[in-house]
Amino acid sequence: MTDLLTSIQAALGLPHTPIPFTSKGALPSAFAVTDLASASIAAAGQAVSELLHQHTGRLPGLEVDRRLASFWFATSIRPDGWSVPPLWDPVAGDYPTSDGWIRLHTNAPHHRAAAEKVLGACADRAAVASKVAQWAKTDLEQAVVEAGGCAAEMRSWAQWQTHPQGQAVNSEPLIQFSAGNPEPPRSWQGSVAQPLAGIKVLDLTRVLAGPVASRFLAGLGADVLRIDPPTWNEPGVVPEVTLGKRCARLDLHDKADRILFESLLKDADILLHGYRADALERLGYGVAERQALAPGLIDVCLNAYGWSGPWQNRRGFDSLVQMSSGIAEAGMQWKKADKPTPLPVQALDHATGYLMAAAAITLLGRGGSARLSLARTAKLLIEQGAGTSEPLRAEDENDQDLLVEQTP
Repeated sequence: MTDLLTSIQAALGLPHTPIPFTSKGALPSAFAVTDLASASIAAAGQAVSELLHQHTGRLPGLEVDRRLASFWFATSIRPDGWSVPPLWDPVAGDYPTSDGWIRLHTNAPHHRAAAEKVLGACADRAAVASKVAQWAKTDLEQAVVEAGGCAAEMRSWAQWQTHPQGQAVNSEPLIQFSAGNPEPPRSWQGSVAQPLAGIKVLDLTRVLAGPVASRFLAGLGADVLRIDPPTWNEPGVVPEVTLGKRCARLDLHDKADRILFESLLKDADILLHGYRADALERLGYGVAERQALAPGLIDVCLNAYGWSGPWQNRRGFDSLVQMSSGIAEAGMQWKKADKPTPLPVQALDHATGYLMAAAAITLLGRGGSARLSLARTAKLLIEQGAGTSEPLRAEDENDQDLLVEQTP
């Protein structure tokens, strides 16, 4: 735990201050998932503490409950009386190919359409399985990706280390900071209770890392406006991704909506975005354009597979990165299972989200940008090694519900 927290503190430029962690045990996993949850939340908390110290002269103490951190990484919001819609499309999931395993991510309609463009129309999982079994995993992964879809074959950590994208990720820092051209800092409007009051955040992120970051900022008093495309829909996680935020929809291919977006961008203090590396550039809002529109903007972004290498523009999600980087394969070996075994929670998403929030907070007052990726967070987790074998104690039946695997 100490090494993990120290690595994150170093990446963020935070003091190497010991932070106490209470309670024992860990989520069942081949990796130290509870340690990652606790350390990433601790780092975000430390960034807030340092901000308050800067403005008030008082350095609040920190303490992280490992048990609560673990459950918060599973299911954060469960509104009373709300029946959770299915989190996954009926055909999303892992399938055996002729030479291994592959995962298809089909939650978005256009991603399912891409998979079916390759495989043909699929009414259910059985139909998908029958067609996938006829493919070699590498060929199917490439075909789905080229069709505009999302897929990942299961690789081991050793295989990922020899893959060009794995090697590219290894060369990247956990958080890539770049200096900006800061405007004169605004006077601090915050308080101990709401340290980010008066800070405007424009949130262009989707499931799940970016919304975790903006939710954390909103909880600290920031004014967060989430912008979605007109057709985007993620009903199963609405409470998770919208808590504390205002929401709107804009079509950045529409002239009037672009004008409105640019006015919002000029007025923002922090921009969070999770598009692929070239997506905003193709819309005419690349780094140079964003800096010209909003000098001094704090620009924090993430992608799935890193910011260099052949996959830097590839679509991806937490569950796909787990397959690519060796996490699902290691889980299968650890559990002695006959199929890919993911982490018990979407820890890459959640941890990266807290690191994004921490990066944004550390940039307040000096400007600049930060880039993160799920694949680089995966490397941090894998290299931390196995977690404790002592189980995390559940207080009641509701806690037990949170310890269920998050992927089909």
